[in-house]
Formats: sequence, C-alpha cells, structure tokens
Amino acid sequence: MNALVAIAIFVGFGLFFVLFNLILSMVVRPKLAHPVKESIYECGEPAAGSAWVQFDLRFYIVALFYLVFDVEVALLYPWAVVYREIPTQALVLGLPFLLIVVVGFIYEWFSGSLDWVRSELNTSNVPAPRSDAEMAKLARIDPEILENQTSTPSA
Repeated sequence: MNALVAIAIFVGFGLFFVLFNLILSMVVRPKLAHPVKESIYECGEPAAGSAWVQFDLRFYIVALFYLVFDVEVALLYPWAVVYREIPTQALVLGLPFLLIVVVGFIYEWFSGSLDWVRSELNTSNVPAPRSDAEMAKLARIDPEILENQTSTPSA
C-alpha cells in the first residue's frame, strides 16, 4: 500500500506543478501586443519565403515509426530487469509482445514504408526515381524547361 501512496503523491505533485506553472504564466506574462514581438525572427535576417511549407509525408511516417518502436523498446527494458531472476517464465510471458514487435517491423519493412525512395512497383503516387545519369543531366537544365516536360520518366 505504501507504493500506491507514493505513486499517488508523485502524480499529484506532478499535476499540481504543471497546473501551477500554467496559471502563473497566464498571470505574470505581459498582455500588450506589439508588432515587433509578433514579427518573425530568423537569425537577425529578414524572413525569406513562407512558413507554410508542405513537408514530405515520409518524414511523418519515419517519426511515427520511431515513436512506436521507441515506446515498445522502453517497455521491454523494465520487463527484462524485473524478470531477470526467472528468465524462462519471462521469455514465455514476453514472447507474444516481442512477436508483435517483430511482426510489425517485418510488415513495415516489406510494405515499403521504410524505403526512402519508392520503387516503380509500389502503387503510391510518388513518382519513380530516375537514373543517376538522367538526374545529372536534369540538374544542368533550366527549371523552366523541366516544367514543360512530361512527368513520366523516359526509358
């Protein structure tokens, strides 16, 4: 019972600390708007371009995979520490979880979600990559010429 009381005190103190700081910041902060304070600061330079940039979806997918597998590994560590004395029973108890982690990773691997450059066999809307020679050639061409070309890669 002492452990539950300690956990309750810890959680209660954590919630109190967060709420106290939120309320304190609302009370203490200045409330006057100023155009200089609301302007964009970019290392002392005038802002270049718009802040609304469309990021590639693959960045979000990689971040999501990192979060999922990082949490799973974070759950594996205490499991290994607690069950160090009874390794056979721990393996039997943890094997389903480990199996789910491995199956999830294999699924992501074979579905192509971990590939940064998509292949032509993939059914996504991402265009197929061109050959290195073709990319080097395109790098020397004026961008206006590229806009007039068709989007299908040549053979």
